[in-house]
Amino acid sequence: MKKAWYSLTRKLEIDHSQLHQQVADQFSGLKVNENMVKDTLRKLGYNAEHPTKWTEEQLYNFARELRILSKPMIIAANKVDTEKGKENYNRIKEELPQCLIMPCSADSELALREAAKAQLIDYIPGERNFIIKKELNEKQKEALEKIKRNVLDIFQEGTGVQAILNSAVFNLLKYIAIFPAGAHKLADKNGNILPDCFLLPENSTALDFAYKIHQDIGNNFVKAIDAKTKMAYGRDHKLKHRDALEIMTK
Repeated sequence: MKKAWYSLTRKLEIDHSQLHQQVADQFSGLKVNENMVKDTLRKLGYNAEHPTKWTEEQLYNFARELRILSKPMIIAANKVDTEKGKENYNRIKEELPQCLIMPCSADSELALREAAKAQLIDYIPGERNFIIKKELNEKQKEALEKIKRNVLDIFQEGTGVQAILNSAVFNLLKYIAIFPAGAHKLADKNGNILPDCFLLPENSTALDFAYKIHQDIGNNFVKAIDAKTKMAYGRDHKLKHRDALEIMTK
């Protein structure tokens, strides 16, 4: 921001454009749009008509707030199960109260997924428990007991890895999960119920969903049928999290 600021503000004076347009153009490659810039200016209460008079501190605050809005972050406090892990996690939470900090143990999650892949245990990512399926050797037993004792029995979100992914997608980015489904049949040819799922931005429409599935389906959209209620919706119908729809085409 600082590097581009002089040329950016000079351009404002020459062509009498607006600050939110120039900043959005400059940082479009970072997916910054005009509304984000407007919201940042509104939050800080800065004078957008005379940005050449901003102090260096104001410019820093502007760049920082714009980053927070356009690039939301979660701090994954990994290795929380180590000797000083929990102590460090609590210290970071106190030092950075404005940040979303979630504890996790990636090693534990990896070990559980590998054990499940080898069919030694039944484990669903995000769960706080697992079921042993086969005879284990002493080393395997000890490793799993350690994970249960130091991680799963202590932390509400299990190893934390799946919770962090869920929080990033649904809380920070505010995506919604939409299922393609037949209005009278929820299973595919193999008997799997709702096997596919698409993530769409908040406020997506039935037409957005059709295009997400395939360009031709969007181009030939007629209506969407709700698999739960059997109601028909037009292209501008706003979707809700976990909707299941069949798209009818020409």
